[in-house]
Amino acid sequence: MENDRKVSFHGLFKHHSLPQGKTNQLTQTKTGEGEEESMDSSPEFKRVMSLVAALALFTTFTIPLPTHASPIEAQALLKWKSCLGNHSDSSLSSWTPSPRNATSSNSTVSTCAWYGISCNRAGSVIGINLTSAYVKGTLDEFPFSSLSHLMYMDLSINSLSGYIPPQIGLLSNLTYLDLSINRFMGKIPTEISHLTKLTVLHLVSNELNGSIPQEIRQLHLLNEVALYSNHLNGPIPSSLGNLSKFARLYVYNNSLSGSIPPEMGNMANLEVLHMDTNFLTGPIPSTLGNLTKLIELNLFANELTGSIPLELGNLSRLSELSLSDNNLMGSIPPTLGNLMELTSLYLYNNKLSGHIPNEMGNIHAMLDLELSTNQLIGPIPSSLGNLTYLTSLFLRDNHLSGSIPRSLGDLVNLEVLQLDTNQLSDFLPEKLCQGGLLQNLTVSGNNLTGSIPRSLRNCTSLVRARFEENQLTGNISETFGVYPNLTFIDMSFNKFCGEISTNWGSCMHLRDLRIAGNNITGSLPPEIGNATQLGAIDLSFNSLVV
Repeated sequence: MENDRKVSFHGLFKHHSLPQGKTNQLTQTKTGEGEEESMDSSPEFKRVMSLVAALALFTTFTIPLPTHASPIEAQALLKWKSCLGNHSDSSLSSWTPSPRNATSSNSTVSTCAWYGISCNRAGSVIGINLTSAYVKGTLDEFPFSSLSHLMYMDLSINSLSGYIPPQIGLLSNLTYLDLSINRFMGKIPTEISHLTKLTVLHLVSNELNGSIPQEIRQLHLLNEVALYSNHLNGPIPSSLGNLSKFARLYVYNNSLSGSIPPEMGNMANLEVLHMDTNFLTGPIPSTLGNLTKLIELNLFANELTGSIPLELGNLSRLSELSLSDNNLMGSIPPTLGNLMELTSLYLYNNKLSGHIPNEMGNIHAMLDLELSTNQLIGPIPSSLGNLTYLTSLFLRDNHLSGSIPRSLGDLVNLEVLQLDTNQLSDFLPEKLCQGGLLQNLTVSGNNLTGSIPRSLRNCTSLVRARFEENQLTGNISETFGVYPNLTFIDMSFNKFCGEISTNWGSCMHLRDLRIAGNNITGSLPPEIGNATQLGAIDLSFNSLVV
Protein backbone atom coordinates (compact mmCIF):
# COMPACT_ATOMS: atom_id res chain seq x y z
CA MET A 1 0.00 0.00 0.00
CA GLU A 2 1.31 3.43 -0.87
CA ASN A 3 2.86 5.17 2.07
CA ASP A 4 3.66 2.02 3.91
CA ARG A 5 7.37 2.12 3.99
CA LYS A 6 8.76 -1.00 2.40
CA VAL A 7 11.82 -1.89 4.38
CA SER A 8 14.42 -4.40 3.44
CA PHE A 9 17.82 -4.41 5.03
CA HIS A 10 20.69 -4.43 2.68
CA GLY A 11 23.56 -6.60 3.04
CA LEU A 12 24.65 -8.69 5.89
CA PHE A 13 22.64 -7.03 8.63
CA LYS A 14 19.31 -6.04 7.27
CA HIS A 15 17.48 -8.91 8.90
CA HIS A 16 18.97 -8.07 12.28
CA SER A 17 19.04 -4.27 12.38
CA LEU A 18 15.70 -2.71 11.72
CA PRO A 19 16.56 0.98 11.90
CA GLN A 20 13.12 2.17 12.98
CA GLY A 21 14.05 5.77 12.50
CA LYS A 22 14.87 4.92 8.96
CA THR A 23 11.70 3.35 7.76
CA ASN A 24 11.96 5.43 4.58
CA GLN A 25 9.19 7.96 4.51
CA LEU A 26 7.89 6.36 7.64
CA THR A 27 4.41 4.95 7.45
CA GLN A 28 2.11 7.94 7.09
CA THR A 29 -1.07 5.94 7.53
CA LYS A 30 -3.87 7.83 9.19
CA THR A 31 -6.72 5.73 10.43
CA GLY A 32 -9.93 7.24 11.62
CA GLU A 33 -13.42 5.85 11.15
CA GLY A 34 -11.78 3.29 8.90
CA GLU A 35 -10.34 5.97 6.62
CA GLU A 36 -6.82 5.57 5.45
CA GLU A 37 -4.81 8.16 3.60
CA SER A 38 -1.52 6.96 2.25
CA MET A 39 1.52 8.36 0.53
CA ASP A 40 4.30 6.91 -1.53
CA SER A 41 6.25 3.77 -0.74
CA SER A 42 9.96 3.92 -0.41
CA PRO A 43 12.93 2.70 -2.33
CA GLU A 44 14.49 1.23 0.67
CA PHE A 45 12.35 -1.79 -0.03
CA LYS A 46 14.74 -2.61 -2.83
CA ARG A 47 18.09 -2.12 -1.17
CA VAL A 48 20.17 -5.03 -2.39
CA MET A 49 22.02 -7.41 -0.12
CA SER A 50 25.43 -6.39 -1.44
CA LEU A 51 27.29 -6.83 1.85
CA VAL A 52 26.69 -10.58 1.78
CA ALA A 53 29.11 -11.01 -1.09
CA ALA A 54 31.87 -9.37 0.90
CA LEU A 55 31.13 -11.61 3.87
CA ALA A 56 31.38 -14.73 1.75
CA LEU A 57 34.90 -13.83 0.74
CA PHE A 58 36.13 -13.97 4.29
CA THR A 59 33.98 -16.09 6.56
CA THR A 60 35.28 -19.48 5.47
CA PHE A 61 38.93 -20.34 5.87
CA THR A 62 40.02 -23.64 4.36
CA ILE A 63 43.60 -23.53 5.55
CA PRO A 64 44.51 -26.80 7.34
CA LEU A 65 45.03 -26.59 11.09
CA PRO A 66 48.72 -26.12 11.92
CA THR A 67 50.57 -28.44 14.23
CA HIS A 68 51.62 -25.65 16.56
CA ALA A 69 49.64 -22.55 17.45
CA SER A 70 50.93 -19.35 19.03
CA PRO A 71 50.72 -19.54 22.83
CA ILE A 72 51.16 -15.76 23.11
CA GLU A 73 48.09 -15.13 20.97
CA ALA A 74 46.12 -17.78 22.84
CA GLN A 75 46.93 -16.34 26.24
CA ALA A 76 46.04 -12.84 25.05
CA LEU A 77 42.67 -14.01 23.74
CA LEU A 78 41.98 -15.92 26.95
CA LYS A 79 42.69 -12.76 28.93
CA TRP A 80 40.08 -10.90 26.83
CA LYS A 81 37.59 -13.73 27.33
CA SER A 82 38.02 -13.45 31.09
CA CYS A 83 36.84 -9.84 30.91
CA LEU A 84 33.65 -10.66 29.00
CA GLY A 85 30.24 -11.29 30.49
CA ASN A 86 29.57 -14.72 31.98
CA HIS A 87 27.07 -15.67 29.29
CA SER A 88 29.87 -15.43 26.73
CA ASP A 89 31.40 -18.58 28.26
CA SER A 90 28.99 -20.94 26.54
CA SER A 91 29.66 -19.66 23.03
CA LEU A 92 33.40 -19.47 23.75
CA SER A 93 33.55 -22.76 25.66
CA SER A 94 36.22 -24.08 23.29
CA TRP A 95 38.49 -21.20 24.24
CA THR A 96 40.57 -23.15 26.77
CA PRO A 97 44.18 -24.30 27.02
CA SER A 98 44.85 -27.71 25.54
CA PRO A 99 44.01 -30.34 28.22
CA ARG A 100 46.91 -32.44 27.02
CA ASN A 101 49.48 -29.83 27.97
CA ALA A 102 47.54 -27.56 30.29
CA THR A 103 49.79 -28.31 33.32
CA SER A 104 53.04 -27.92 31.41
CA SER A 105 54.94 -24.66 31.60
CA ASN A 106 55.57 -25.05 27.88
CA SER A 107 51.91 -25.79 27.07
CA THR A 108 50.92 -25.42 23.45
CA VAL A 109 47.42 -23.99 23.25
CA SER A 110 45.20 -25.23 20.42
CA THR A 111 44.02 -21.78 19.45
CA CYS A 112 43.39 -22.77 15.86
CA ALA A 113 40.71 -25.27 16.95
CA TRP A 114 38.77 -22.69 18.92
CA TYR A 115 35.34 -21.56 17.83
CA GLY A 116 35.58 -18.62 15.41
CA ILE A 117 39.36 -18.72 15.09
CA SER A 118 41.30 -19.33 11.87
CA CYS A 119 45.04 -19.62 11.53
CA ASN A 120 47.65 -19.66 8.81
CA ARG A 121 50.08 -22.55 8.30
CA ALA A 122 52.50 -21.00 10.76
CA GLY A 123 49.88 -21.13 13.50
CA SER A 124 49.22 -17.40 13.71
CA VAL A 125 45.66 -16.17 14.10
CA ILE A 126 44.50 -14.56 10.86
CA GLY A 127 40.73 -14.64 11.34
CA ILE A 128 38.21 -14.05 14.14
CA ASN A 129 34.55 -14.61 13.30
CA LEU A 130 32.29 -14.34 16.34
CA THR A 131 29.23 -13.01 14.61
CA SER A 132 26.03 -13.80 16.57
CA ALA A 133 28.05 -15.49 19.33
CA TYR A 134 26.23 -13.81 22.27
CA VAL A 135 29.41 -12.06 23.29
CA LYS A 136 28.93 -9.33 25.89
CA GLY A 137 31.58 -6.93 27.12
CA THR A 138 34.02 -4.38 25.71
CA LEU A 139 37.13 -4.27 23.56
CA ASP A 140 39.17 -2.60 26.31
CA GLU A 141 41.25 -5.76 26.89
CA PHE A 142 41.16 -7.04 23.34
CA PRO A 143 44.74 -8.09 22.38
CA PHE A 144 45.23 -5.79 19.40
CA SER A 145 49.01 -5.67 19.88
CA SER A 146 49.28 -9.48 19.99
CA LEU A 147 47.43 -10.21 16.75
CA SER A 148 49.71 -8.66 14.17
CA HIS A 149 48.74 -11.24 11.52
CA LEU A 150 44.99 -10.75 11.84
CA MET A 151 43.34 -10.23 8.43
CA TYR A 152 39.65 -10.76 9.17
CA MET A 153 37.67 -9.63 12.21
CA ASP A 154 33.90 -10.01 12.51
CA LEU A 155 32.32 -9.33 15.91
CA SER A 156 28.94 -8.30 14.53
CA ILE A 157 25.55 -8.99 16.08
CA ASN A 158 26.64 -9.22 19.70
CA SER A 159 26.28 -7.13 22.87
CA LEU A 160 29.64 -5.38 22.83
CA SER A 161 29.71 -1.86 24.23
CA GLY A 162 32.06 0.94 25.18
CA TYR A 163 34.40 2.69 22.79
CA ILE A 164 36.28 1.37 19.81
CA PRO A 165 39.85 1.58 21.17
CA PRO A 166 42.47 3.52 19.21
CA GLN A 167 44.67 0.42 19.48
CA ILE A 168 42.62 -1.04 16.64
CA GLY A 169 45.10 0.77 14.41
CA LEU A 170 47.71 -1.84 15.41
CA LEU A 171 46.00 -4.49 13.24
CA SER A 172 48.10 -3.48 10.26
CA ASN A 173 47.22 -6.55 8.17
CA LEU A 174 43.47 -6.27 8.61
CA THR A 175 41.48 -6.36 5.37
CA TYR A 176 37.94 -6.90 6.76
CA LEU A 177 36.50 -5.30 9.89
CA ASP A 178 32.92 -5.72 11.06
CA LEU A 179 31.72 -4.43 14.43
CA SER A 180 28.11 -3.95 13.38
CA ILE A 181 24.98 -4.38 15.46
CA ASN A 182 26.47 -3.86 18.86
CA ARG A 183 26.34 -0.96 21.31
CA PHE A 184 29.61 0.78 20.60
CA MET A 185 29.58 4.49 21.39
CA GLY A 186 31.81 7.49 20.92
CA LYS A 187 33.71 8.47 17.82
CA ILE A 188 35.23 6.37 15.09
CA PRO A 189 38.92 6.46 16.10
CA THR A 190 41.17 8.29 13.67
CA GLU A 191 43.68 5.47 14.14
CA ILE A 192 41.51 3.42 11.83
CA SER A 193 43.45 5.19 9.09
CA HIS A 194 46.44 2.99 9.99
CA LEU A 195 44.62 -0.04 8.56
CA THR A 196 45.99 0.61 5.11
CA LYS A 197 45.12 -2.88 3.83
CA LEU A 198 41.44 -2.55 4.78
CA THR A 199 38.98 -3.25 1.97
CA VAL A 200 35.71 -3.62 3.94
CA LEU A 201 34.59 -1.57 6.95
CA HIS A 202 31.21 -2.28 8.61
CA LEU A 203 30.21 -0.34 11.74
CA VAL A 204 26.46 -0.53 11.21
CA SER A 205 23.78 -0.05 13.90
CA ASN A 206 25.75 1.12 16.87
CA GLU A 207 25.65 4.36 18.87
CA LEU A 208 28.63 6.02 17.25
CA ASN A 209 28.71 9.79 17.08
CA GLY A 210 31.02 12.50 15.85
CA SER A 211 32.06 12.92 12.26
CA ILE A 212 33.37 10.51 9.66
CA PRO A 213 37.16 10.81 10.08
CA GLN A 214 38.88 12.78 7.34
CA GLU A 215 41.75 10.31 7.75
CA ILE A 216 39.69 7.69 5.96
CA ARG A 217 41.21 9.11 2.77
CA GLN A 218 44.38 7.16 3.60
CA LEU A 219 42.63 3.80 3.11
CA HIS A 220 43.19 3.58 -0.63
CA LEU A 221 42.14 -0.08 -0.86
CA LEU A 222 38.68 0.49 0.60
CA ASN A 223 35.98 -1.13 -1.48
CA GLU A 224 32.98 -0.98 0.85
CA VAL A 225 32.03 1.16 3.85
CA ALA A 226 28.79 0.70 5.81
CA LEU A 227 28.23 3.17 8.66
CA TYR A 228 24.46 3.41 8.56
CA SER A 229 22.13 3.61 11.58
CA ASN A 230 24.40 5.45 13.97
CA HIS A 231 24.44 9.04 15.28
CA LEU A 232 27.19 10.36 13.04
CA ASN A 233 27.14 14.07 12.31
CA GLY A 234 29.12 16.67 10.47
CA PRO A 235 29.93 16.71 6.76
CA ILE A 236 30.68 13.94 4.33
CA PRO A 237 34.47 14.14 3.81
CA SER A 238 35.34 15.48 0.38
CA SER A 239 38.47 13.33 0.56
CA LEU A 240 36.31 10.29 -0.22
CA GLY A 241 36.66 11.38 -3.83
CA ASN A 242 40.28 10.19 -3.73
CA LEU A 243 39.32 6.56 -3.05
CA SER A 244 39.29 5.17 -6.56
CA LYS A 245 38.49 1.55 -5.55
CA PHE A 246 35.36 2.48 -3.64
CA ALA A 247 32.35 0.47 -4.87
CA ARG A 248 29.71 0.71 -2.09
CA LEU A 249 29.06 3.44 0.46
CA TYR A 250 26.22 3.21 3.00
CA VAL A 251 25.97 6.16 5.42
CA TYR A 252 22.20 6.50 5.68
CA ASN A 253 20.17 6.96 8.86
CA ASN A 254 22.60 9.28 10.59
CA SER A 255 22.66 13.03 11.25
CA LEU A 256 25.14 14.02 8.57
CA SER A 257 24.87 17.61 7.39
CA GLY A 258 26.37 20.00 4.89
CA SER A 259 26.43 19.61 1.15
CA ILE A 260 27.28 16.58 -0.96
CA PRO A 261 30.93 17.05 -2.01
CA PRO A 262 31.31 17.46 -5.78
CA GLU A 263 34.51 15.41 -5.40
CA MET A 264 32.39 12.30 -5.00
CA GLY A 265 32.02 12.41 -8.76
CA ASN A 266 35.64 11.20 -8.92
CA MET A 267 34.77 7.80 -7.40
CA ALA A 268 34.78 6.14 -10.79
CA ASN A 269 34.12 2.60 -9.52
CA LEU A 270 31.20 3.48 -7.26
CA GLU A 271 28.22 1.14 -7.73
CA VAL A 272 26.01 1.82 -4.67
CA LEU A 273 25.62 5.17 -2.93
CA HIS A 274 23.12 5.39 -0.05
CA MET A 275 23.26 8.74 1.77
CA ASP A 276 19.56 9.05 2.52
CA THR A 277 17.89 9.91 5.83
CA ASN A 278 20.32 12.56 6.97
CA PHE A 279 20.29 16.37 7.03
CA LEU A 280 22.21 17.03 3.84
CA THR A 281 21.60 20.40 2.22
CA GLY A 282 22.42 22.21 -0.98
CA PRO A 283 22.17 20.94 -4.54
CA ILE A 284 22.83 17.51 -5.97
CA PRO A 285 26.25 17.88 -7.62
CA SER A 286 26.18 17.48 -11.38
CA THR A 287 29.46 15.57 -11.00
CA LEU A 288 27.47 12.54 -9.81
CA GLY A 289 26.69 12.10 -13.49
CA ASN A 290 30.30 10.91 -13.88
CA LEU A 291 29.60 7.76 -11.81
CA THR A 292 28.84 5.63 -14.84
CA LYS A 293 29.07 2.35 -12.88
CA LEU A 294 26.44 3.44 -10.38
CA ILE A 295 23.54 1.01 -9.90
CA GLU A 296 21.79 2.56 -6.89
CA LEU A 297 21.58 6.21 -5.85
CA ASN A 298 19.56 6.95 -2.71
CA LEU A 299 19.50 10.55 -1.48
CA PHE A 300 15.94 10.62 -0.14
CA ALA A 301 14.84 12.13 3.19
CA ASN A 302 17.35 14.96 3.29
CA GLU A 303 17.02 18.73 2.81
CA LEU A 304 18.44 18.97 -0.68
CA THR A 305 17.51 21.92 -2.86
CA GLY A 306 17.96 23.02 -6.45
CA SER A 307 17.09 21.04 -9.54
CA ILE A 308 17.72 17.44 -10.56
CA PRO A 309 20.93 17.52 -12.62
CA LEU A 310 20.55 16.68 -16.30
CA GLU A 311 23.77 14.72 -15.97
CA LEU A 312 22.05 11.97 -13.99
CA GLY A 313 20.82 10.82 -17.38
CA ASN A 314 24.38 9.59 -18.02
CA LEU A 315 24.07 6.84 -15.39
CA SER A 316 23.20 4.14 -17.90
CA ARG A 317 23.52 1.27 -15.39
CA LEU A 318 21.29 2.84 -12.77
CA SER A 319 18.46 0.59 -11.56
CA GLU A 320 17.26 2.59 -8.54
CA LEU A 321 17.08 6.37 -8.17
CA SER A 322 15.47 7.83 -5.06
CA LEU A 323 15.45 11.59 -4.49
CA SER A 324 12.14 11.73 -2.63
CA ASP A 325 11.41 13.75 0.51
CA ASN A 326 13.63 16.71 -0.27
CA ASN A 327 13.03 20.29 -1.45
CA LEU A 328 14.00 19.81 -5.08
CA MET A 329 12.53 22.23 -7.59
CA GLY A 330 12.37 22.65 -11.35
CA SER A 331 11.37 20.13 -13.98
CA ILE A 332 11.98 16.41 -14.20
CA PRO A 333 14.88 16.16 -16.67
CA PRO A 334 13.93 14.44 -19.94
CA THR A 335 17.42 12.90 -19.82
CA LEU A 336 16.16 10.46 -17.19
CA GLY A 337 14.47 8.73 -20.11
CA ASN A 338 17.95 7.50 -21.08
CA LEU A 339 18.13 5.25 -18.01
CA MET A 340 17.07 2.08 -19.75
CA GLU A 341 17.89 -0.20 -16.80
CA LEU A 342 15.99 1.88 -14.24
CA THR A 343 13.39 -0.16 -12.37
CA SER A 344 12.53 2.27 -9.55
CA LEU A 345 12.22 6.05 -9.73
CA TYR A 346 11.17 7.88 -6.55
CA LEU A 347 10.80 11.65 -6.81
CA TYR A 348 7.80 12.14 -4.55
CA ASN A 349 7.45 14.75 -1.79
CA ASN A 350 9.42 17.50 -3.49
CA LYS A 351 8.52 20.78 -5.20
CA LEU A 352 8.99 19.64 -8.77
CA SER A 353 7.03 21.48 -11.43
CA GLY A 354 6.44 21.35 -15.16
CA HIS A 355 5.26 18.38 -17.20
CA ILE A 356 6.00 14.71 -16.82
CA PRO A 357 8.43 14.12 -19.71
CA ASN A 358 7.20 11.91 -22.54
CA GLU A 359 10.63 10.30 -22.34
CA MET A 360 9.55 8.51 -19.17
CA GLY A 361 7.85 6.05 -21.49
CA ASN A 362 11.24 4.97 -22.83
CA ILE A 363 12.28 3.29 -19.56
CA HIS A 364 10.87 -0.12 -20.42
CA ALA A 365 12.42 -1.83 -17.37
CA MET A 366 10.48 0.38 -14.95
CA LEU A 367 8.58 -1.40 -12.19
CA ASP A 368 7.82 1.41 -9.75
CA LEU A 369 7.29 5.06 -10.76
CA GLU A 370 6.43 7.47 -7.93
CA LEU A 371 6.04 11.19 -8.61
CA SER A 372 3.37 12.05 -6.04
CA THR A 373 3.12 15.21 -3.93
CA ASN A 374 4.80 17.68 -6.24
CA GLN A 375 3.53 20.56 -8.38
CA LEU A 376 3.48 18.76 -11.73
CA ILE A 377 1.09 20.11 -14.37
CA GLY A 378 -0.25 19.09 -17.74
CA PRO A 379 -1.42 15.71 -18.97
CA ILE A 380 -0.31 12.25 -18.00
CA PRO A 381 1.83 11.14 -20.96
CA SER A 382 0.25 8.33 -22.95
CA SER A 383 3.79 7.00 -23.38
CA LEU A 384 3.56 5.59 -19.84
CA GLY A 385 1.48 2.85 -21.41
CA ASN A 386 4.75 1.53 -22.86
CA LEU A 387 5.97 0.56 -19.38
CA THR A 388 4.55 -2.92 -19.63
CA TYR A 389 6.41 -4.23 -16.57
CA LEU A 390 5.11 -1.44 -14.34
CA THR A 391 3.57 -2.64 -11.08
CA SER A 392 3.14 0.68 -9.23
CA LEU A 393 2.29 4.14 -10.57
CA PHE A 394 1.89 6.98 -8.08
CA LEU A 395 1.00 10.41 -9.49
CA ARG A 396 -1.28 11.60 -6.69
CA ASP A 397 -1.36 15.09 -5.19
CA ASN A 398 -0.19 17.14 -8.16
CA HIS A 399 -1.90 19.53 -10.60
CA LEU A 400 -2.22 17.10 -13.49
CA SER A 401 -5.08 17.74 -15.92
CA GLY A 402 -6.71 16.27 -19.00
CA SER A 403 -7.94 12.73 -19.38
CA ILE A 404 -6.38 9.57 -18.03
CA PRO A 405 -4.63 7.97 -21.03
CA ARG A 406 -6.38 4.88 -22.33
CA SER A 407 -2.93 3.35 -22.67
CA LEU A 408 -2.77 2.89 -18.87
CA GLY A 409 -5.27 0.10 -19.41
CA ASP A 410 -2.49 -1.77 -21.25
CA LEU A 411 -0.40 -2.03 -18.07
CA VAL A 412 -1.32 -5.63 -17.38
CA ASN A 413 1.11 -5.97 -14.46
CA LEU A 414 -0.19 -2.95 -12.61
CA GLU A 415 -0.96 -3.56 -8.93
CA VAL A 416 -1.17 0.00 -7.61
CA LEU A 417 -2.53 3.05 -9.45
CA GLN A 418 -2.91 6.27 -7.47
CA LEU A 419 -4.03 9.35 -9.40
CA ASP A 420 -6.06 11.12 -6.73
CA THR A 421 -5.98 14.81 -5.82
CA ASN A 422 -5.37 16.19 -9.30
CA GLN A 423 -7.54 17.91 -11.91
CA LEU A 424 -8.11 14.94 -14.19
CA SER A 425 -11.30 14.78 -16.24
CA ASP A 426 -13.24 12.54 -18.64
CA PHE A 427 -13.58 8.78 -18.31
CA LEU A 428 -11.66 6.04 -16.58
CA PRO A 429 -9.76 3.85 -19.09
CA GLU A 430 -11.82 0.92 -20.33
CA LYS A 431 -9.20 -1.78 -19.76
CA LEU A 432 -8.19 -1.02 -16.19
CA CYS A 433 -7.41 -4.28 -14.38
CA GLN A 434 -7.34 -6.30 -17.58
CA GLY A 435 -4.24 -8.02 -16.19
CA GLY A 436 -6.24 -9.11 -13.13
CA LEU A 437 -3.59 -7.88 -10.69
CA LEU A 438 -4.82 -4.42 -9.67
CA GLN A 439 -5.09 -4.18 -5.88
CA ASN A 440 -5.06 -0.48 -5.07
CA LEU A 441 -6.95 2.03 -7.25
CA THR A 442 -7.28 5.61 -6.08
CA VAL A 443 -8.77 8.26 -8.38
CA SER A 444 -10.59 10.40 -5.81
CA GLY A 445 -10.57 14.18 -5.80
CA ASN A 446 -10.66 14.75 -9.56
CA ASN A 447 -13.29 15.77 -12.14
CA LEU A 448 -13.89 12.33 -13.62
CA THR A 449 -17.18 11.60 -15.36
CA GLY A 450 -18.91 8.64 -16.97
CA SER A 451 -19.43 5.16 -15.59
CA ILE A 452 -17.10 2.68 -13.96
CA PRO A 453 -15.48 0.49 -16.67
CA ARG A 454 -16.81 -3.04 -16.99
CA SER A 455 -13.29 -4.35 -16.44
CA LEU A 456 -13.45 -3.10 -12.84
CA ARG A 457 -16.65 -5.02 -12.16
CA ASN A 458 -14.67 -8.23 -12.65
CA CYS A 459 -11.51 -7.00 -10.91
CA THR A 460 -11.46 -9.58 -8.12
CA SER A 461 -7.91 -8.63 -7.13
CA LEU A 462 -9.04 -5.25 -5.70
CA VAL A 463 -8.13 -4.63 -2.07
CA ARG A 464 -8.63 -0.86 -1.84
CA ALA A 465 -10.60 1.44 -4.14
CA ARG A 466 -11.30 5.15 -3.84
CA PHE A 467 -13.60 6.94 -6.30
CA GLU A 468 -14.96 9.68 -4.03
CA GLU A 469 -15.37 13.35 -4.97
CA ASN A 470 -15.80 12.99 -8.71
CA GLN A 471 -18.82 13.12 -11.02
CA LEU A 472 -19.02 9.42 -11.83
CA THR A 473 -22.39 8.01 -12.88
CA GLY A 474 -24.12 4.67 -13.31
CA ASN A 475 -26.34 2.22 -11.49
CA ILE A 476 -24.42 1.17 -8.42
CA SER A 477 -26.13 -2.22 -8.27
CA GLU A 478 -24.82 -3.06 -11.76
CA THR A 479 -21.46 -1.34 -11.70
CA PHE A 480 -19.73 -3.24 -8.92
CA GLY A 481 -19.34 -6.99 -8.58
CA VAL A 482 -18.09 -9.34 -5.87
CA TYR A 483 -14.59 -8.63 -4.57
CA PRO A 484 -13.25 -11.41 -2.35
CA ASN A 485 -10.16 -9.42 -1.29
CA LEU A 486 -11.68 -5.95 -0.91
CA THR A 487 -11.20 -4.26 2.48
CA PHE A 488 -12.00 -0.60 1.72
CA ILE A 489 -14.09 1.19 -0.92
CA ASP A 490 -15.26 4.80 -1.06
CA MET A 491 -17.69 5.96 -3.78
CA SER A 492 -18.97 8.99 -1.89
CA PHE A 493 -20.03 12.27 -3.48
CA ASN A 494 -20.52 11.18 -7.05
CA LYS A 495 -23.71 10.77 -9.10
CA PHE A 496 -24.32 7.05 -8.66
CA CYS A 497 -27.93 5.85 -8.60
CA GLY A 498 -29.77 2.56 -7.99
CA GLU A 499 -30.01 0.37 -4.93
CA ILE A 500 -27.47 -1.24 -2.66
CA SER A 501 -26.57 -4.61 -4.16
CA THR A 502 -26.62 -7.85 -2.20
CA ASN A 503 -23.14 -8.46 -3.65
CA TRP A 504 -21.57 -6.45 -0.83
CA GLY A 505 -22.57 -9.20 1.57
CA SER A 506 -20.29 -11.56 -0.36
CA CYS A 507 -17.21 -9.34 0.14
CA MET A 508 -16.05 -11.30 3.13
CA HIS A 509 -13.02 -9.10 3.93
CA LEU A 510 -14.78 -5.77 3.54
CA ARG A 511 -14.23 -3.52 6.56
CA ASP A 512 -15.25 -0.09 5.26
CA LEU A 513 -18.06 0.74 2.77
CA ARG A 514 -18.71 4.39 1.89
CA ILE A 515 -21.41 5.52 -0.57
CA ALA A 516 -22.40 8.87 0.96
CA GLY A 517 -23.67 11.76 -1.14
CA ASN A 518 -25.12 9.95 -4.16
CA ASN A 519 -28.64 9.20 -5.46
CA ILE A 520 -29.02 5.77 -3.85
CA THR A 521 -32.56 4.57 -3.22
CA GLY A 522 -34.24 1.55 -1.68
CA SER A 523 -33.18 -0.01 1.59
CA LEU A 524 -30.12 -1.75 2.97
CA PRO A 525 -30.35 -5.45 2.03
CA PRO A 526 -30.16 -7.89 4.94
CA GLU A 527 -27.44 -9.85 3.07
CA ILE A 528 -25.04 -7.05 3.99
CA GLY A 529 -24.84 -8.75 7.38
CA ASN A 530 -22.90 -11.61 5.77
CA ALA A 531 -19.91 -9.30 5.46
CA THR A 532 -18.81 -10.10 8.99
CA GLN A 533 -15.67 -7.95 8.84
CA LEU A 534 -17.65 -4.80 8.04
CA GLY A 535 -16.95 -2.26 10.75
CA ALA A 536 -17.93 1.03 9.11
CA ILE A 537 -20.62 1.90 6.58
CA ASP A 538 -21.58 5.41 5.45
CA LEU A 539 -24.77 5.80 3.39
CA SER A 540 -25.57 9.38 4.44
CA PHE A 541 -26.94 12.00 2.04
CA ASN A 542 -28.85 9.54 -0.14
CA SER A 543 -32.53 8.68 -0.56
CA LEU A 544 -32.61 5.40 1.30
CA VAL A 545 -35.69 4.22 3.15
CA VAL A 546 -35.73 2.43 6.47
